[in-house]
Amino acid sequence: MTPITEDDIANFLVNSPDFFERHAQLLATVQLTSPHGNRAVSLQERQAEMLREKIKSLEHRIMDMVRHGNENMIISDRIHRWARTVLLVQSTRALPATLVSELQSQFMVPQVALKVWEVDERYAGEPFAQGVSEDARSFASSLTQPYTGVNSGIEAVRWLDDPDTAMSIALIPLRAGAINGAGPAFGMLVLASPDPQRFESGLATDFLERIAELASAALSRLRPR
Repeated sequence: MTPITEDDIANFLVNSPDFFERHAQLLATVQLTSPHGNRAVSLQERQAEMLREKIKSLEHRIMDMVRHGNENMIISDRIHRWARTVLLVQSTRALPATLVSELQSQFMVPQVALKVWEVDERYAGEPFAQGVSEDARSFASSLTQPYTGVNSGIEAVRWLDDPDTAMSIALIPLRAGAINGAGPAFGMLVLASPDPQRFESGLATDFLERIAELASAALSRLRPR
C-alpha cells in the first residue's frame, strides 16, 4: 500500500472545503509554530498574527504613499514658483541667468549650468551661447529624456563652476515642444551635486521633464524669429 504523503493530505484538504465543518473541533487543537519564537500557537492565533503582519505591511505602504504624495506636492510648488519667476523676467538677455539661479535656490541644487546654441545673433556673444562643441550638441540631441547618474567625464560637466565636485549629475536636453520630440536640441541644462545619490541612475525623471519643457519654452525667446 502506497503511504500517504503530505501532498496527498494538502490536496485532500484543498478539495474538501467542508472537512473542517464536519470536524470543527480539530481547529481548536491544531498547533503551529509561531514565527516570533519556538512556542506553539493555535491556528486561530497564527491566523491573527498573519493578519496583523498584513495590516502592518499595508500601513507601511500607505505611509510611503502619503510621504511620496507630500514630496511630490512640495516639488510641484517649487516648479510653480520657478516657472512664475522665469515668466516675469522682462530682459531676454537676463533670462538664462535667472533661470539658472532660480533652479539653484528653489530646488537647492548646488551647481547648475546652461548652454544654448543657434541663438539670435544679438546673443551670440553671451557666455551661455559659447563654449559648446559639436559633440556636446549631438549628445544633447540624442537624449529623449533627462540623463541621471554619476559624473563619468561628460563634456557638459565642464560647464559647471566646479566640475570636480560633481559626483552625480542630471543632463536635461532643451528642444522645441516635448522633450522626446524628433527635433534637435538647442540647449542643455546641467544639474550637479556632491552627493552621489542626489541624481542617481534610475531616478524618476517626471519633474525633470517638466523643467525641460518649461525651460525650453522660456528660452525659445533667444532663438531667431
